[in-house]
This record gives sequence, structure tokens and C-alpha cells, in this order.
Amino acid sequence: MAVKGTSDGPARAADHEHRTVSRVMAVLEAVIANEPKGMRLGDLADTVGAPKSSIHGLARGLIATGHLREGHGRYYQGPAVAVMISGEQALPPRFHSMLVELSSEWNETALLAKLVGDSVMNIDVVESDQLIRASPVLRVRRPLWPSSYGKNFLALMDPQKQDAYLRRKYPDPRERERMLQELTEVRGTHLAFNREESSSGLFGVSSPITIDNEPVTLAIGLVGPAARTKGHEADLANSVLKAARILAES
Repeated sequence: MAVKGTSDGPARAADHEHRTVSRVMAVLEAVIANEPKGMRLGDLADTVGAPKSSIHGLARGLIATGHLREGHGRYYQGPAVAVMISGEQALPPRFHSMLVELSSEWNETALLAKLVGDSVMNIDVVESDQLIRASPVLRVRRPLWPSSYGKNFLALMDPQKQDAYLRRKYPDPRERERMLQELTEVRGTHLAFNREESSSGLFGVSSPITIDNEPVTLAIGLVGPAARTKGHEADLANSVLKAARILAES
């Protein structure tokens, strides 16, 4: 009897874990099946057959990882689903063409990044042909701060989401205050900089691609050796800002 009792405990735990996995997948499948109209929490709970409180917790986790997004009281498919399925983001050819043009103009690495949940992910890159150059990794999640791309996403994020993210990640109020001052400037100029904050010797500048009234989830920019870009920051920024505006209007 003792042996049986020992085996029953892990079995019950496994059953619970499997139920959680099943519910997560059921939530994802239900939302994807109801694109593009999305699903309300109550309808999602009825579809999955679980309490609203449980589904809400799972949904918040899926939003944080970018597999769902929330808007107007509904849940929609998030950008991470496309990454998971195809390994890349399906964007019009003009986005890559703009990277080629931007990289050629300065012979530095041009990069397109996307907001995925609470992270930033590089989704396309055109590298400089110089021996010493930036070589960003694609489709790997990185923290929003201090990436220039992440700064853009944070600056233009819904204020409540921004506050929740900053309080969760940066508990020191003095640090948050410094960050908010920079984010206010980014919001006003639509330009964000990373001056060797992520990697020693690397400089980056990016601008958000704002499309209609949609949430800002894409940004384009340049990255290269700080020693080589020094003295050209304003001109680099103007080129990046122009590229972002062209993509937003096209």
C-alpha cells in the first residue's frame, strides 16, 4: 500500500500539469480559430470549460510571452505565434528593401525588430560588409531595456502597461524615474539610442514604425561600432527616422 500511495502522488501532480498544458493549448487554439474578431474572457472560459479566474491567469502569461495580445476587452493572436509556426515574420518585401537601402547608405548593419510580449526580437537584418561590424542574432528574445528598439516600444506603450512593466522589472523608483525621463524624450522624437548600454563598443539608433492607430510593434534602426559612428549620430538618426516614416506611410 505504501508503494501505491507513493506512486499516486506524482501521478496526480502529472495529471494537474497535463491539464494546465491542455488548457493553455485550448486557449491558444480557440483564439486563433476566432481571428480576426478575437474572444472575450467569458466566451473563452466557456469554450475551454474552465473558471474565468483560471483562464485569466493563463491568458496573462500568454500575453507576457507574446502568444496573445489584448485589446478592447478581447484576446487576439499574438506575434509569437507566427514566430513559433514559421520561424520568421511575414512582412511585405518593402521592409527588407528598406533595410538594404539603409545599410547601403551608411555601410552599417540595418535591423528590424518586433515587440513580442514583454521582449524585443530581431526579425530581419542586413549586415554591413565591413570587417568590424554588428552581427545581431535573429529570433531570440531580449529585454526591452536598454535596447533602442525596446525603448521605442516602452515609450509608445499604453501607460498602464508601461508602468506595470517598469515596476515589475525595475523596483528602484529612482531608476524608474531616470528611465521615464528618457522614455518621455523618445516618445516626443520617435528616436531612441543605445550608446554602449547593451554591448561595449556598440552604438544603436532606432525609430518606431507607426501604422494607422495600431499598437507600435515594429521598429527599424542602425547599429555599428561606436568609434565609427561617433560624430555622425544626428545624421544616422535622421536616416533611420526617414526610413521608419516611409514604411509607416507605404
